[in-house]
Amino acid sequence: MKAAWVVLIAAMAFAQSPAQQDTEIHILCSNGFREAMQKLLPEAERAAGRRINLQFGASANFKRSIEGGEPFDLAIVTPQIIGELTGEGKIAAGSATDLASSGVGIAVRAGQPKPDVSTAEAIKRTVLHAKSVGYVQVGAGTPAILNLLDGLGISADVQRKTVYQSGAEQSMRSLAAGETDLVFGLISEILPAPGVQLAGPFPAEYQKRIIMTAGIAASTKNRAAASDIVKSLTGAAAAAAIKTAGMDPIAKEK
Repeated sequence: MKAAWVVLIAAMAFAQSPAQQDTEIHILCSNGFREAMQKLLPEAERAAGRRINLQFGASANFKRSIEGGEPFDLAIVTPQIIGELTGEGKIAAGSATDLASSGVGIAVRAGQPKPDVSTAEAIKRTVLHAKSVGYVQVGAGTPAILNLLDGLGISADVQRKTVYQSGAEQSMRSLAAGETDLVFGLISEILPAPGVQLAGPFPAEYQKRIIMTAGIAASTKNRAAASDIVKSLTGAAAAAAIKTAGMDPIAKEK
């Protein structure tokens, strides 16, 4: 009987050994890459051979949470933040991989006539005519938005009627609900949002391509799986899904 108990306990210990368990991969993903990542998730899980736990949010917020000690395996944020976190020892050196880029645009509610945003002057008229404007205060595209407003000389006028949001999802939801008249954001955040439509991109003189970059956590115990996920996100099969999400894939150097 005693021998039987020994065998049973040994079997339980083996079954619960971390080496025998499937460990989830924790990915912190910028809202700018949200739609693409959701499309690519099944292939990424197949590449990793395990489940992926996705958390979406603003790149700047993820930087703060990572610096605060939040555990993660892979981060997909802006290259500037990946660089800063690498310098702080949070992201593994040499692991940064550019995935895709998105332009910045203007959104209005679905079903209403699209305003003219074809030129800088047209955008100026449209924005000044709007009763309320929204955008994410710490979003990846915010510097480009502020540059546009400054360049058009309407920063002070717009600030008085701006509704700041904590994330792209909230910003688009406020537009769809009629709480704002127009919203600035990444095109990759506008296209998949329900109840809104893209009025148009920023004109060339104010346009800025926002890059999404993957970086592997320096402390991860799942380095190989995270690396396999990045490879799946940069492969030829991923390019079509990235394009349908309103982004341009960034070809990996051979």
